[in-house]
Amino acid sequence: MNSLRLLTYNIQAGIESRRYRDYFANSWKHLIPHAARQRNLASIGALLQGFDIIGLQEVDAGSLRSAYIDQAKYLAQEAGYPYWMSQVNRELGHLARHSNGLLSRIRPGAVTEHKLPGLPGRGAMVVEFPTNANEPFAVCVLHLALGRRAQRRQLDYLVDIARNYRMIVLMGDFNCGCGSRLLRAAIAAAGLRGLDCELKTFPSWRPERNLDHILVSPHLRINAARVLDYALSDHLPISMEVELPDGVDLQAPEAGAVAALRSGLATEA
Repeated sequence: MNSLRLLTYNIQAGIESRRYRDYFANSWKHLIPHAARQRNLASIGALLQGFDIIGLQEVDAGSLRSAYIDQAKYLAQEAGYPYWMSQVNRELGHLARHSNGLLSRIRPGAVTEHKLPGLPGRGAMVVEFPTNANEPFAVCVLHLALGRRAQRRQLDYLVDIARNYRMIVLMGDFNCGCGSRLLRAAIAAAGLRGLDCELKTFPSWRPERNLDHILVSPHLRINAARVLDYALSDHLPISMEVELPDGVDLQAPEAGAVAALRSGLATEA
């Protein structure tokens, strides 16, 4: 397998937003379960079909507000992905379990969780997929902080991660766009490609800012990238088709080689 369809999506814990005042009107939905969330999640599940690897942000890993449903697992089952992973970055007792997630049609070989610098609650998850080149293809799903000071430290941390791989994709909610000098400096330092100022994702009802990105190492070829116009969250998803270097193909890892860091991580749905 040489060509991959990728997607990154901040799903806002399954809460639909269509205007700024929804942040106030729907604030209670961040605390207690409701039927509209589950209907919206089912719509998101239908959207997610047809990709190879998906990175998710603002996923709930199973708490009161999500009716104790791990949303990454639920979406994997709805969209037909055999492998799913959740990384819990902020746990508020039974009230909320803020997570990153990854869905994959390809069996991963290893998974590493990273707690990003700054105040607790932000993380990155690196998932490696074995190739016939004796080096992995890596996907890093991330969600950065809002403040510039924390973003600087977190981007420096991600640059160090990216430098460990010849073939890597960093995708997620960076909370900063083309106008960010910090983001541009990090992209230059890591030698990444894929920053596109026209791919605006926020707010979903009137996209004006490109806060979500899929960035790739120079050895990966970008064939297409676009924003999907499905306003099921306050962000819109971005898809990208990439190709591995000539002669490099993904391989299934040996049985038992999946590195599960916690119960449910790298699990068949």
